[in-house]
Amino acid sequence: MAAMAKALPVVAEREHPLPSIGFLGLGIMGTAMARNLVKAGYDVTVWNRTTSKCDALVSEGAKRGASPMQTAGACDITFAMLADPAGAIEVACGEDGAVKGLGPGKGYVDVSTVDGDTSKAIYKAVQAKGAEFLEAPVSGSKKPAEDGTLIFLTAGDKSLYDKVVPFLDVMGKSRFYLGEVGNGAAMKLVVNMIMGSMMASFSEGLVLGKKVGLDPATIVEVVGQGAIAAPMFAMKGPSMVKGSYPPAFPLKHQQKDLRLALAMAEDVAQPTPVAASVNDIYKRAKAEGLGDQDFSAIIEAYLLDPKGLNH
Repeated sequence: MAAMAKALPVVAEREHPLPSIGFLGLGIMGTAMARNLVKAGYDVTVWNRTTSKCDALVSEGAKRGASPMQTAGACDITFAMLADPAGAIEVACGEDGAVKGLGPGKGYVDVSTVDGDTSKAIYKAVQAKGAEFLEAPVSGSKKPAEDGTLIFLTAGDKSLYDKVVPFLDVMGKSRFYLGEVGNGAAMKLVVNMIMGSMMASFSEGLVLGKKVGLDPATIVEVVGQGAIAAPMFAMKGPSMVKGSYPPAFPLKHQQKDLRLALAMAEDVAQPTPVAASVNDIYKRAKAEGLGDQDFSAIIEAYLLDPKGLNH
């Protein structure tokens, strides 16, 4: 069920203080999400492998965690936003992993984009400590994370979902509870598979239009007024035309999500020829050194002279 209203709880105005929050992983998304919790007045402890990434949030009122284990041990509910399945497992279950700090009454919410098997492995480890687990990958990139308008795709312990609703409503505009662990991961991979394919098709159209003499900026405008209009095209198109790809969602992460979606499809014998072809193009773009740029940089894989459409 989706909840569209945006709540802005402030601890000082509540009769009973809300649980303390840990936040592990301060990349593009994690930093913005944790900052919104700090701004809302919550007691937030942050940790990142590169400790300097904690500095800004600590100066804004957050506490600094010494390790995932210490952070989870000090907080009632801990969120984790890691780049990939390996990172999610390491931070949760590694030598100083968060699971070692968990126990009855505590909760662990993994908002990373991972595969269902990874979510289930973390769930089992959390469950063995007597704590609760929720997978909650997000739909949205840098700007929605900054604006607190992410979409949470949650699954796992319903009692923990009910507890974290106020936090999700600070960081997002809507939330879905999807049942058992693995469903949140599956939904996120389906969404990102569609998104990656849409961006590839959009790139092909812009490059083809340029080749036959059309103004790419006008193509963006025309697309934006028809039945195929999409916020992603309107947001990314103008910078793509200029050959600029500031990373809101890095291309290497889009390719990782396509890889995970294809593996999920293989598990259920579902043909995905479009996504498979698109994944190859993202892999080529990553091999050409575009992995840390925004995923819209896939357009460079279509350009014989990779300097953007305005050249």
